[in-house]
Amino acid sequence: MEQNDQRYLVQQNKVSDASKPPVFAKVMRSKEGVFEGVSFIKSKEKATVMTVAEANEAIAWAGKKKSNAHEYVTKIICLGQ
Repeated sequence: MEQNDQRYLVQQNKVSDASKPPVFAKVMRSKEGVFEGVSFIKSKEKATVMTVAEANEAIAWAGKKKSNAHEYVTKIICLGQ
């Protein structure tokens, strides 16, 4: 059995205000485990830890669905950062 490399978070920083703390992605999934979207929260501890593929999916969704996505720099960080 292959283990998923789940050790990444998605972080957003506001471009226009560097003094604001970053926010982190919390992935929303259906009961069947199907990806439904992302919400961004302040708590790093409550953020979803995911694989690189899941993180890329979350970034793509946020870029398409969030109207103010252009105001943020969104990146994947390793869990320990």
